[in-house]
Amino acid sequence: MRLHIKNARIVDPASGKEGSGELFVADGRIAAEGGKADRVIDAKGLVLAPGFIDLSARLREPGHEYKATLESELDAAVAGGVTSLACPPDTDPALDEPGLVDMLRRRAKALSRARVFPVGALTVKLEGERLTEMGQLSDAGCVAFSQANAPLADAQVLWRALQYAATFGYAVWLRAEDADLAKGGVAHDGEVATRLGLPGIPAFAETIALGTILELVRATRARVHVCRLSTAGAVDLMRRAKQEGLPVTCDVGLHHVHLCDMDLGYFQSQCRLEPPLRSQRDRDALARGLAEGVIDCACSDHTPVDEDGKHLPFALAEPGATGLELLLPLTLKWGLAQRLSLAATLARITSEPARVLGIDAGRLVVGAPADLVLFDPRASVRITPAALKSQGKNTPFLGAELDGVVRLTLVEGNVVYEA
Repeated sequence: MRLHIKNARIVDPASGKEGSGELFVADGRIAAEGGKADRVIDAKGLVLAPGFIDLSARLREPGHEYKATLESELDAAVAGGVTSLACPPDTDPALDEPGLVDMLRRRAKALSRARVFPVGALTVKLEGERLTEMGQLSDAGCVAFSQANAPLADAQVLWRALQYAATFGYAVWLRAEDADLAKGGVAHDGEVATRLGLPGIPAFAETIALGTILELVRATRARVHVCRLSTAGAVDLMRRAKQEGLPVTCDVGLHHVHLCDMDLGYFQSQCRLEPPLRSQRDRDALARGLAEGVIDCACSDHTPVDEDGKHLPFALAEPGATGLELLLPLTLKWGLAQRLSLAATLARITSEPARVLGIDAGRLVVGAPADLVLFDPRASVRITPAALKSQGKNTPFLGAELDGVVRLTLVEGNVVYEA
């Protein structure tokens, strides 16, 4: 299909360029000129940008279809302007076999919505003992290897994993959390947890684990992406690691740049997240670190949970929040608070995650895949369960009014969502 999008405010985060203009799509790619278009789209008042890229979106298949299905979550993705996403390996069974990865990719491709990039399990069954066959998983389509939120208490196993990954050029994605220090904790170890009588997870559970990871990166030179930073101390460690030239990148979940442990209120289970919401100081350090580029990307950390999983006492509630459809409005809210340009704001969910994934996406240049989004930055939406396409209705932002509404999403030049 040939498309002609005119009168748009075109924003290319990769180059930092913004301006009014038109864009042509032909044969699934951005074209220099379109000739006779099959469809002309008048985008007056709308922003045209690369499709968003989410580094952490749990699709709940295989194994957790009662929480969400591949179809429901990919519908949510394109409704949120997300055209590419990485899914963690903590499915049931875990993504530790090439056949499982191949099945997931085939199912996702058949649905013809967002592109899905599986992250393979680092250890068999995510048990932290035996390394998976990374070569076979990579051939099956895995873009990186991770433990997701499963603990990896044995530093020697991690050392071997990073040695192997460095030898063959594989990327390893790790959550920095000391399993022993975090054991049994459900909230940030601070005044709020003490007042509520909740077992806490200290901030140094993250920084101690991150220190171990960075030491092993120094020893192996493996390419490591640190997932979901939550503390000011971790931001400082990553800043020094990058100044040193270590091959590391990192991301933050968008909930953690807007919320803190004070938002737990009186046991608000929608705020039961992993890692936990930290102090106001941590929240502000994460927001600044993302603006400064110390933190490379923002992600939704999309984790749909069924109602039964949230309608429990806080300590027993299942952690996680839905986020694919909130990726744009929460990013815009953060960028506005940090006084960033729209291009710099959108870079954290387009060109920067594309760089981490190593994919050809997140830029508006002739010949690039036509994965595009048109959105209205001034339109607002009230976040309600009925407004969410995701099967998971669990979010701390229920009832909130947020700016930024997606009007049209294209993947490979095909319209996959239109409001």
